[in-house]
Amino acid sequence: MEPQLLHDVTDSVATVVVHHPAKRNAMTAGMWRALPPLLASLAADPGVRALVLTGEGATFCAGADISTLQGSPGEAQRLAVLAEEALAAFPKPTLAAVRGHCVGGGAQLAAACDLRFAEAGALFGVTPAKLGIVYPASSTRRLVSLVGPATAKYLLFSGELIGAERAHTAGLVDEVLPEGRLGERVAEFTRVLVSRSQLTQAAAKEFADGRTDRDAHWARQACGNADTAEGVAAFLERRQPQFTWTAPAPR
Repeated sequence: MEPQLLHDVTDSVATVVVHHPAKRNAMTAGMWRALPPLLASLAADPGVRALVLTGEGATFCAGADISTLQGSPGEAQRLAVLAEEALAAFPKPTLAAVRGHCVGGGAQLAAACDLRFAEAGALFGVTPAKLGIVYPASSTRRLVSLVGPATAKYLLFSGELIGAERAHTAGLVDEVLPEGRLGERVAEFTRVLVSRSQLTQAAAKEFADGRTDRDAHWARQACGNADTAEGVAAFLERRQPQFTWTAPAPR
């Protein structure tokens, strides 16, 4: 099978799989190009309430396919940044499910997700210093926001790999699961995500990402919203709420 991004939607969760097992799921130029339109399509689907990004088999993503950097490293980096920004802008909760290597461009993609769950034994690294590449400013800022400037400098200056437990301590990973438990835990947690209010999630995502200029917008969205009435009624009636507000597709 050619290198590609596979996807499906099950129980309101879209799963995108980086599929290039011959090169440990390294991203080709074509795969970088394919990610933004795929995300736009999934964002526009009202049946999608959360998204999981993972890799085929035992590896998340070993970065960019180096053969695609030859002759046009600037273009390859541009495509990677566009894909990363599209993932960061996805209007519904996103979760990276990481097994094995999550390195270079793979770490870029994982950092662009809202949450990262990793299997014990996973390895993380930001490796442009091994190639003489300047890591993009936007990607650097995103990494710093997760792990702080000191750890970001450690990763960027050295290109060294760190294990899942250290990544968890640093703030790069939200949960570390024993081997064989990652898929089960991701399924369990995404069931929680899709049961919650998308209105709350969408506003929280923008605020957490620094969009404080959107306070008035979300105040208007919340005013008289059916999700609030449903949430209160469900609490009083001791039942699960059935939220109906749907996040609009990004323009």
